[in-house]
Amino acid sequence: MKILLILKKKLKKFNSDKLREECGIFGISNHEDSSALVALGLHALQHRGQEGCGIVSFDGKNYHSEKRQGLVGDHFTDTEILKKLPGNFAIGHNRYSTTGETSLRNIQPFFADLHTGGLSIAHNGNLTNALLLRQSLVKDGAIFRTTSDTETIVQLIAKSKRKKFIDKLIDTLFQIQGGYSLVLMTNKKLVGVRDPFGIRPLVIGKLKNSFIFASETCALDIVGAKFVREVENGEIIIIENEKLISVKPFPKQKQRPCVFEYIYFARPDSLINNKCAYEYRKNLGIELARETDVKADLVVPVPDSGVPAALGYSDHSKKKFELGLIRNHYVGRTFIEPTQNIRSLGVKLKLSSTKTIVKNKIIILIDDSLVRGTICHKIVKMLYESGAKEVHVRIACPEIKYPDFYGVDMPNKKELLAHEKNNKEMCDHINAKSLKFLSLKGLYKALVGQERNDNFPQFSDHYFTGDYPIKLTDNLEDLKVKQLSLLSSKSSS
Repeated sequence: MKILLILKKKLKKFNSDKLREECGIFGISNHEDSSALVALGLHALQHRGQEGCGIVSFDGKNYHSEKRQGLVGDHFTDTEILKKLPGNFAIGHNRYSTTGETSLRNIQPFFADLHTGGLSIAHNGNLTNALLLRQSLVKDGAIFRTTSDTETIVQLIAKSKRKKFIDKLIDTLFQIQGGYSLVLMTNKKLVGVRDPFGIRPLVIGKLKNSFIFASETCALDIVGAKFVREVENGEIIIIENEKLISVKPFPKQKQRPCVFEYIYFARPDSLINNKCAYEYRKNLGIELARETDVKADLVVPVPDSGVPAALGYSDHSKKKFELGLIRNHYVGRTFIEPTQNIRSLGVKLKLSSTKTIVKNKIIILIDDSLVRGTICHKIVKMLYESGAKEVHVRIACPEIKYPDFYGVDMPNKKELLAHEKNNKEMCDHINAKSLKFLSLKGLYKALVGQERNDNFPQFSDHYFTGDYPIKLTDNLEDLKVKQLSLLSSKSSS
């Protein structure tokens, strides 16, 4: 058992050296198989959150909820569970926690009984003023059951003095700050919301007479739905009586979507601005080759996220592309307990080298990003142990120097390798022959074909620039959620 726990800890550490998006959300109206389709949609969005999943359905009279810790496929493939979720309306959520602890009570969608009727909500993103709002609500008598910032939204809706639900929602949206996408379900409506800057993604799909909200288009594809359009920044979409109504309560401003949706978060086959994420990532590799080419035998990606950029790099540089690293896709929550000493396993839980391919070769190692550098160091070491002559690391985005506050699980400044070290120090840290990053100029050329507009940036690119579209109101050490420390809740079987 002790060995198993160590293995799990090592796997978590491996995963932690990648940026993690908070959640995936999905909602559907007017379909007899609504819960099953939500489960399929969440399965397609599994990459956006693996800690927990939940579905809430509405049968015209009652709401039904099922929540589980772990993966969608471990729970919502069971027909008996889906039978507990009747109704023609349903919303679902995959969780990767950035605020709030990992526990059953923090798994969404949330449900509340308001005087206007039932309300269920699924949230992707992070509020930058949630703790201050929570503090104020608690002083006014609000009782919180979770440590999630999503519950703050529910409390504000409940507290609003407006009569109509949509007016209550608008009232709430003008109080919250941050990057967010919301899917809400009431007795009569399915509602989708995107923050005023459009930082977090949300798309609209159509399946016969049913409308769908989803974090990415890949979730529409899996259920056979047609992609309609993206929800615009600052837009509220209301689905009622099989009709779509658009409301735009915020002052108009330019959209600034999260640049990491293009670089890493979105599934490669998902459409972003009418182009597959794969194409953007390949373009990043092309620009990287233009800026940082070096004499080498092979271009090797860090799988799987580095593959498109490596293909682009290989195409432009005319250097041979090879899978010098192989990822084990079947490392999950359980392992066969090994008997040998496991101290040296580390990255080998997920990656192994193709030794005969990399032996005696000068390698260009391509990855999408460099965060802490701990895993990159181990990968470089693995390639050298497999006989590589030289390893030159190339990163398909600029140096990550600043943390995120809008729904990305990112270390603080001190844990970011590029914030603490210069290029030589970083190169020495990962033990590479050389280390180069894509320039900010190259990033924008690859993604939009033009330079960054410094007055109105095309993306939320604060990771590289420190240019935050929304300030962090909660950046105070003493403002932490301290309730619920004595309460534990466990997942049902």
